Amino acid sequence: MKKIEGILSKEKIAGLKAYDEVSFSGILYTARDQAHKRLADIITKGNKLPLNIRESIIYYCGPNPTPQRAVIGSCGPTTSSRMDKFTPL
Repeated sequence: MKKIEGILSKEKIAGLKAYDEVSFSGILYTARDQAHKRLADIITKGNKLPLNIRESIIYYCGPNPTPQRAVIGSCGPTTSSRMDKFTPL
């Protein structure tokens, strides 16, 4: 396992492989496929995003059912290939 710390540059990201350990600080956004579609639509229309995703990390996740008496259920990883059509933007 390769451990990467500090700012995640494009060069560092390009060298990552499955199971590499990454340590970071800052904002981590979570979003599922419909959120990516909405962000892509905003970008395509030439509008400004409601959040700054430059040099940020987006965790592709999907929700699990909310347990009784809880505000939210846990979130787990989702298939990243569904977001491939949105990532070039």
